Amino acid sequence: MQVCKKCNSELEENSRSCINCGEEYNKEEKTNELVGIKGWLILVGFGVLLSPLKLFYELSEAYLPLLQEDTWQQLVFPSSEGYNIDLSLVLLGETIFNLLMIMASIYLIYLFFTKKTSFPKLYILILVVSILFIPIDALLVSFIFPEIEAFDSDTVRELIRSVVAGTIWIHYMLISERVKATFVN
Repeated sequence: MQVCKKCNSELEENSRSCINCGEEYNKEEKTNELVGIKGWLILVGFGVLLSPLKLFYELSEAYLPLLQEDTWQQLVFPSSEGYNIDLSLVLLGETIFNLLMIMASIYLIYLFFTKKTSFPKLYILILVVSILFIPIDALLVSFIFPEIEAFDSDTVRELIRSVVAGTIWIHYMLISERVKATFVN
């Protein structure tokens, strides 16, 4: 028979806590059960693996037509007719941002599978930056082209989707016992 160290009540066999006072026992067993890429972390893993592919696809969809038709040179070189400094800065900024996000996403894969302690922090940072980028980019484009609505239905939909997903996964990263037990290297 085991007795609670805190209140001296009798403990039930294989109990994880005292029924009388709530003192927890077998914490190491509980922690070991939570270690590893299981549960909701499997979804995070899929997202982390697919993220650079999705970003690369979106980047190529947006910029390949510009590169194939010599449009890029017309927009970003000062000597061309269609040159607009604001537009060229936005295009270059978007390209650099997306390339940095692809590199960060690839690094995130490494952190995830090596279970580094910095994974949750970088994951949260990437989610926050991605959310903030959407309205900033929309406002910059509408500044350059006032006839374009800054927050059209596609932009609003993408922003809402990002905020909802970000809220869920940031919350999960901050409170999950599995995340705390898994990312310890």
